Amino acid sequence: MTQEKTRKLKKESSLISQVTKTRLNELFTEIRNSEGLASRKTALKLIGAVIHQRLSFHKCLIATYSQETTNRLTLEDTKDRKFVRLLATTTLRRHGQLTAVVSKYLHKPLPDSGRYAQLILLLGTAQLLFLGIAPHAVINTSVNLCRMQRSSKRFSKLINAVLRRISEQDPSLLLTNTEDNLNIPKWMLKRWINTYNETTTRAIVTASLKEAALDITVLGEPKDWASKMHGTVLPTGSVRCRLGGPVNELPGFINGKWWVQDAAAAIPARLLGKIAGKRVADICAAPGGKTAQLISAKAHVTALDISETRLLSVKKNLERLRLSACSYIVGDASKWCTEIQFDAILVDVPCSATGTIRRHPDILHTKRLVDIYKLSQLQKAILQNVALNLLRPNGILVYCTCSLEPEESEEQISTFLKSHNNFERVPIRADEINGLSEILTQVGEIRTLPHHLQLDDPTLSGLDGFFVSRLRRRAFTN
Repeated sequence: MTQEKTRKLKKESSLISQVTKTRLNELFTEIRNSEGLASRKTALKLIGAVIHQRLSFHKCLIATYSQETTNRLTLEDTKDRKFVRLLATTTLRRHGQLTAVVSKYLHKPLPDSGRYAQLILLLGTAQLLFLGIAPHAVINTSVNLCRMQRSSKRFSKLINAVLRRISEQDPSLLLTNTEDNLNIPKWMLKRWINTYNETTTRAIVTASLKEAALDITVLGEPKDWASKMHGTVLPTGSVRCRLGGPVNELPGFINGKWWVQDAAAAIPARLLGKIAGKRVADICAAPGGKTAQLISAKAHVTALDISETRLLSVKKNLERLRLSACSYIVGDASKWCTEIQFDAILVDVPCSATGTIRRHPDILHTKRLVDIYKLSQLQKAILQNVALNLLRPNGILVYCTCSLEPEESEEQISTFLKSHNNFERVPIRADEINGLSEILTQVGEIRTLPHHLQLDDPTLSGLDGFFVSRLRRRAFTN
């Protein structure tokens, strides 16, 4: 073999080796991108279900992971699950700002056939501006997502160009002319300003767009669990945790030592007073946190809910907590009656849940003004039925909602009291809530707002927006 031929073969071998290395690198990149692609594809599916179909994000998330396989994601894949949730909730939370930024780079809005492409642009922009993900990963996966959908293939070059231009800009500069208010529906924002004034509304909006901390109610000593969870005991008695990860993997969950419950949601049950040995009804009981509180206080509890499925989940959770002293009834709270009259009733009525946007950003997309009017009628029917037909004379009723809207809260109680003079408001005292006077109204009701309860650590600050009123049924009519 000549030296020239030998050199040629070595050169070809070297080229083959280089090609092999390049192909392997491409393959590894493809594998990594495909995994990222699966997460992003799932996130897009969830975002689309919320924005276009007005479906509950939580229910869609459960349905997604209950499938046997979902784009390689499994319930055990904690990292991917967290990434999917982060992608989806950030896009839903910052939808208004993201839309404003994207629109600057589009000559005209995308047609209806480009709805999927529009979601890809919003998801990509959320990763660039709010999550700090590397531009090449965002752009590559976004373009690949676009090419995977037949209706959006023709927008792939546009998506590439727009995201590249956005990635070249300083995120803080891009967001300079966009306000948090853009993320709140105009009708909702207007109502909050009318109810709470502009300054308070700004604080509500800012707090509502932050991820809420994990609050738990414990069966043991709160200080012990605050130490185990690297958290703090709140004035309300709840434990606010720093530990993250899937709830069912945190210390004490499997053993039934605590349950998840926002600090504001844990207040109403404590306002019924000493209920040991008394008959107490938990109306609209699911998801069951308040039921657990009532049983823990040694009351004889009847849990009522219109949904058999949700009531079964309450029962399952109480079994985990080893709290079994409860009667379960599937029924419509606006109509259900029984010969038994209760010493105390806790009624957490169905509502618009506008006080829980921190935990449920899909509310920004699924609720409409008409929903509040419809729900207020249902709440009125439930309150009247429960108060007039189920509560004994001298009995105590605590009414609560996780809504910021007065029609579902303050106005429900004031209207009811005007029409029923055999009921009176029992003012809640500051000493019953460890001196948190900022959440007490002048008439002795509780009104928590998302920016209340500011702590030294901003990530541990805030409360769900909640309303609580306490009534007594007089033994006689004036």
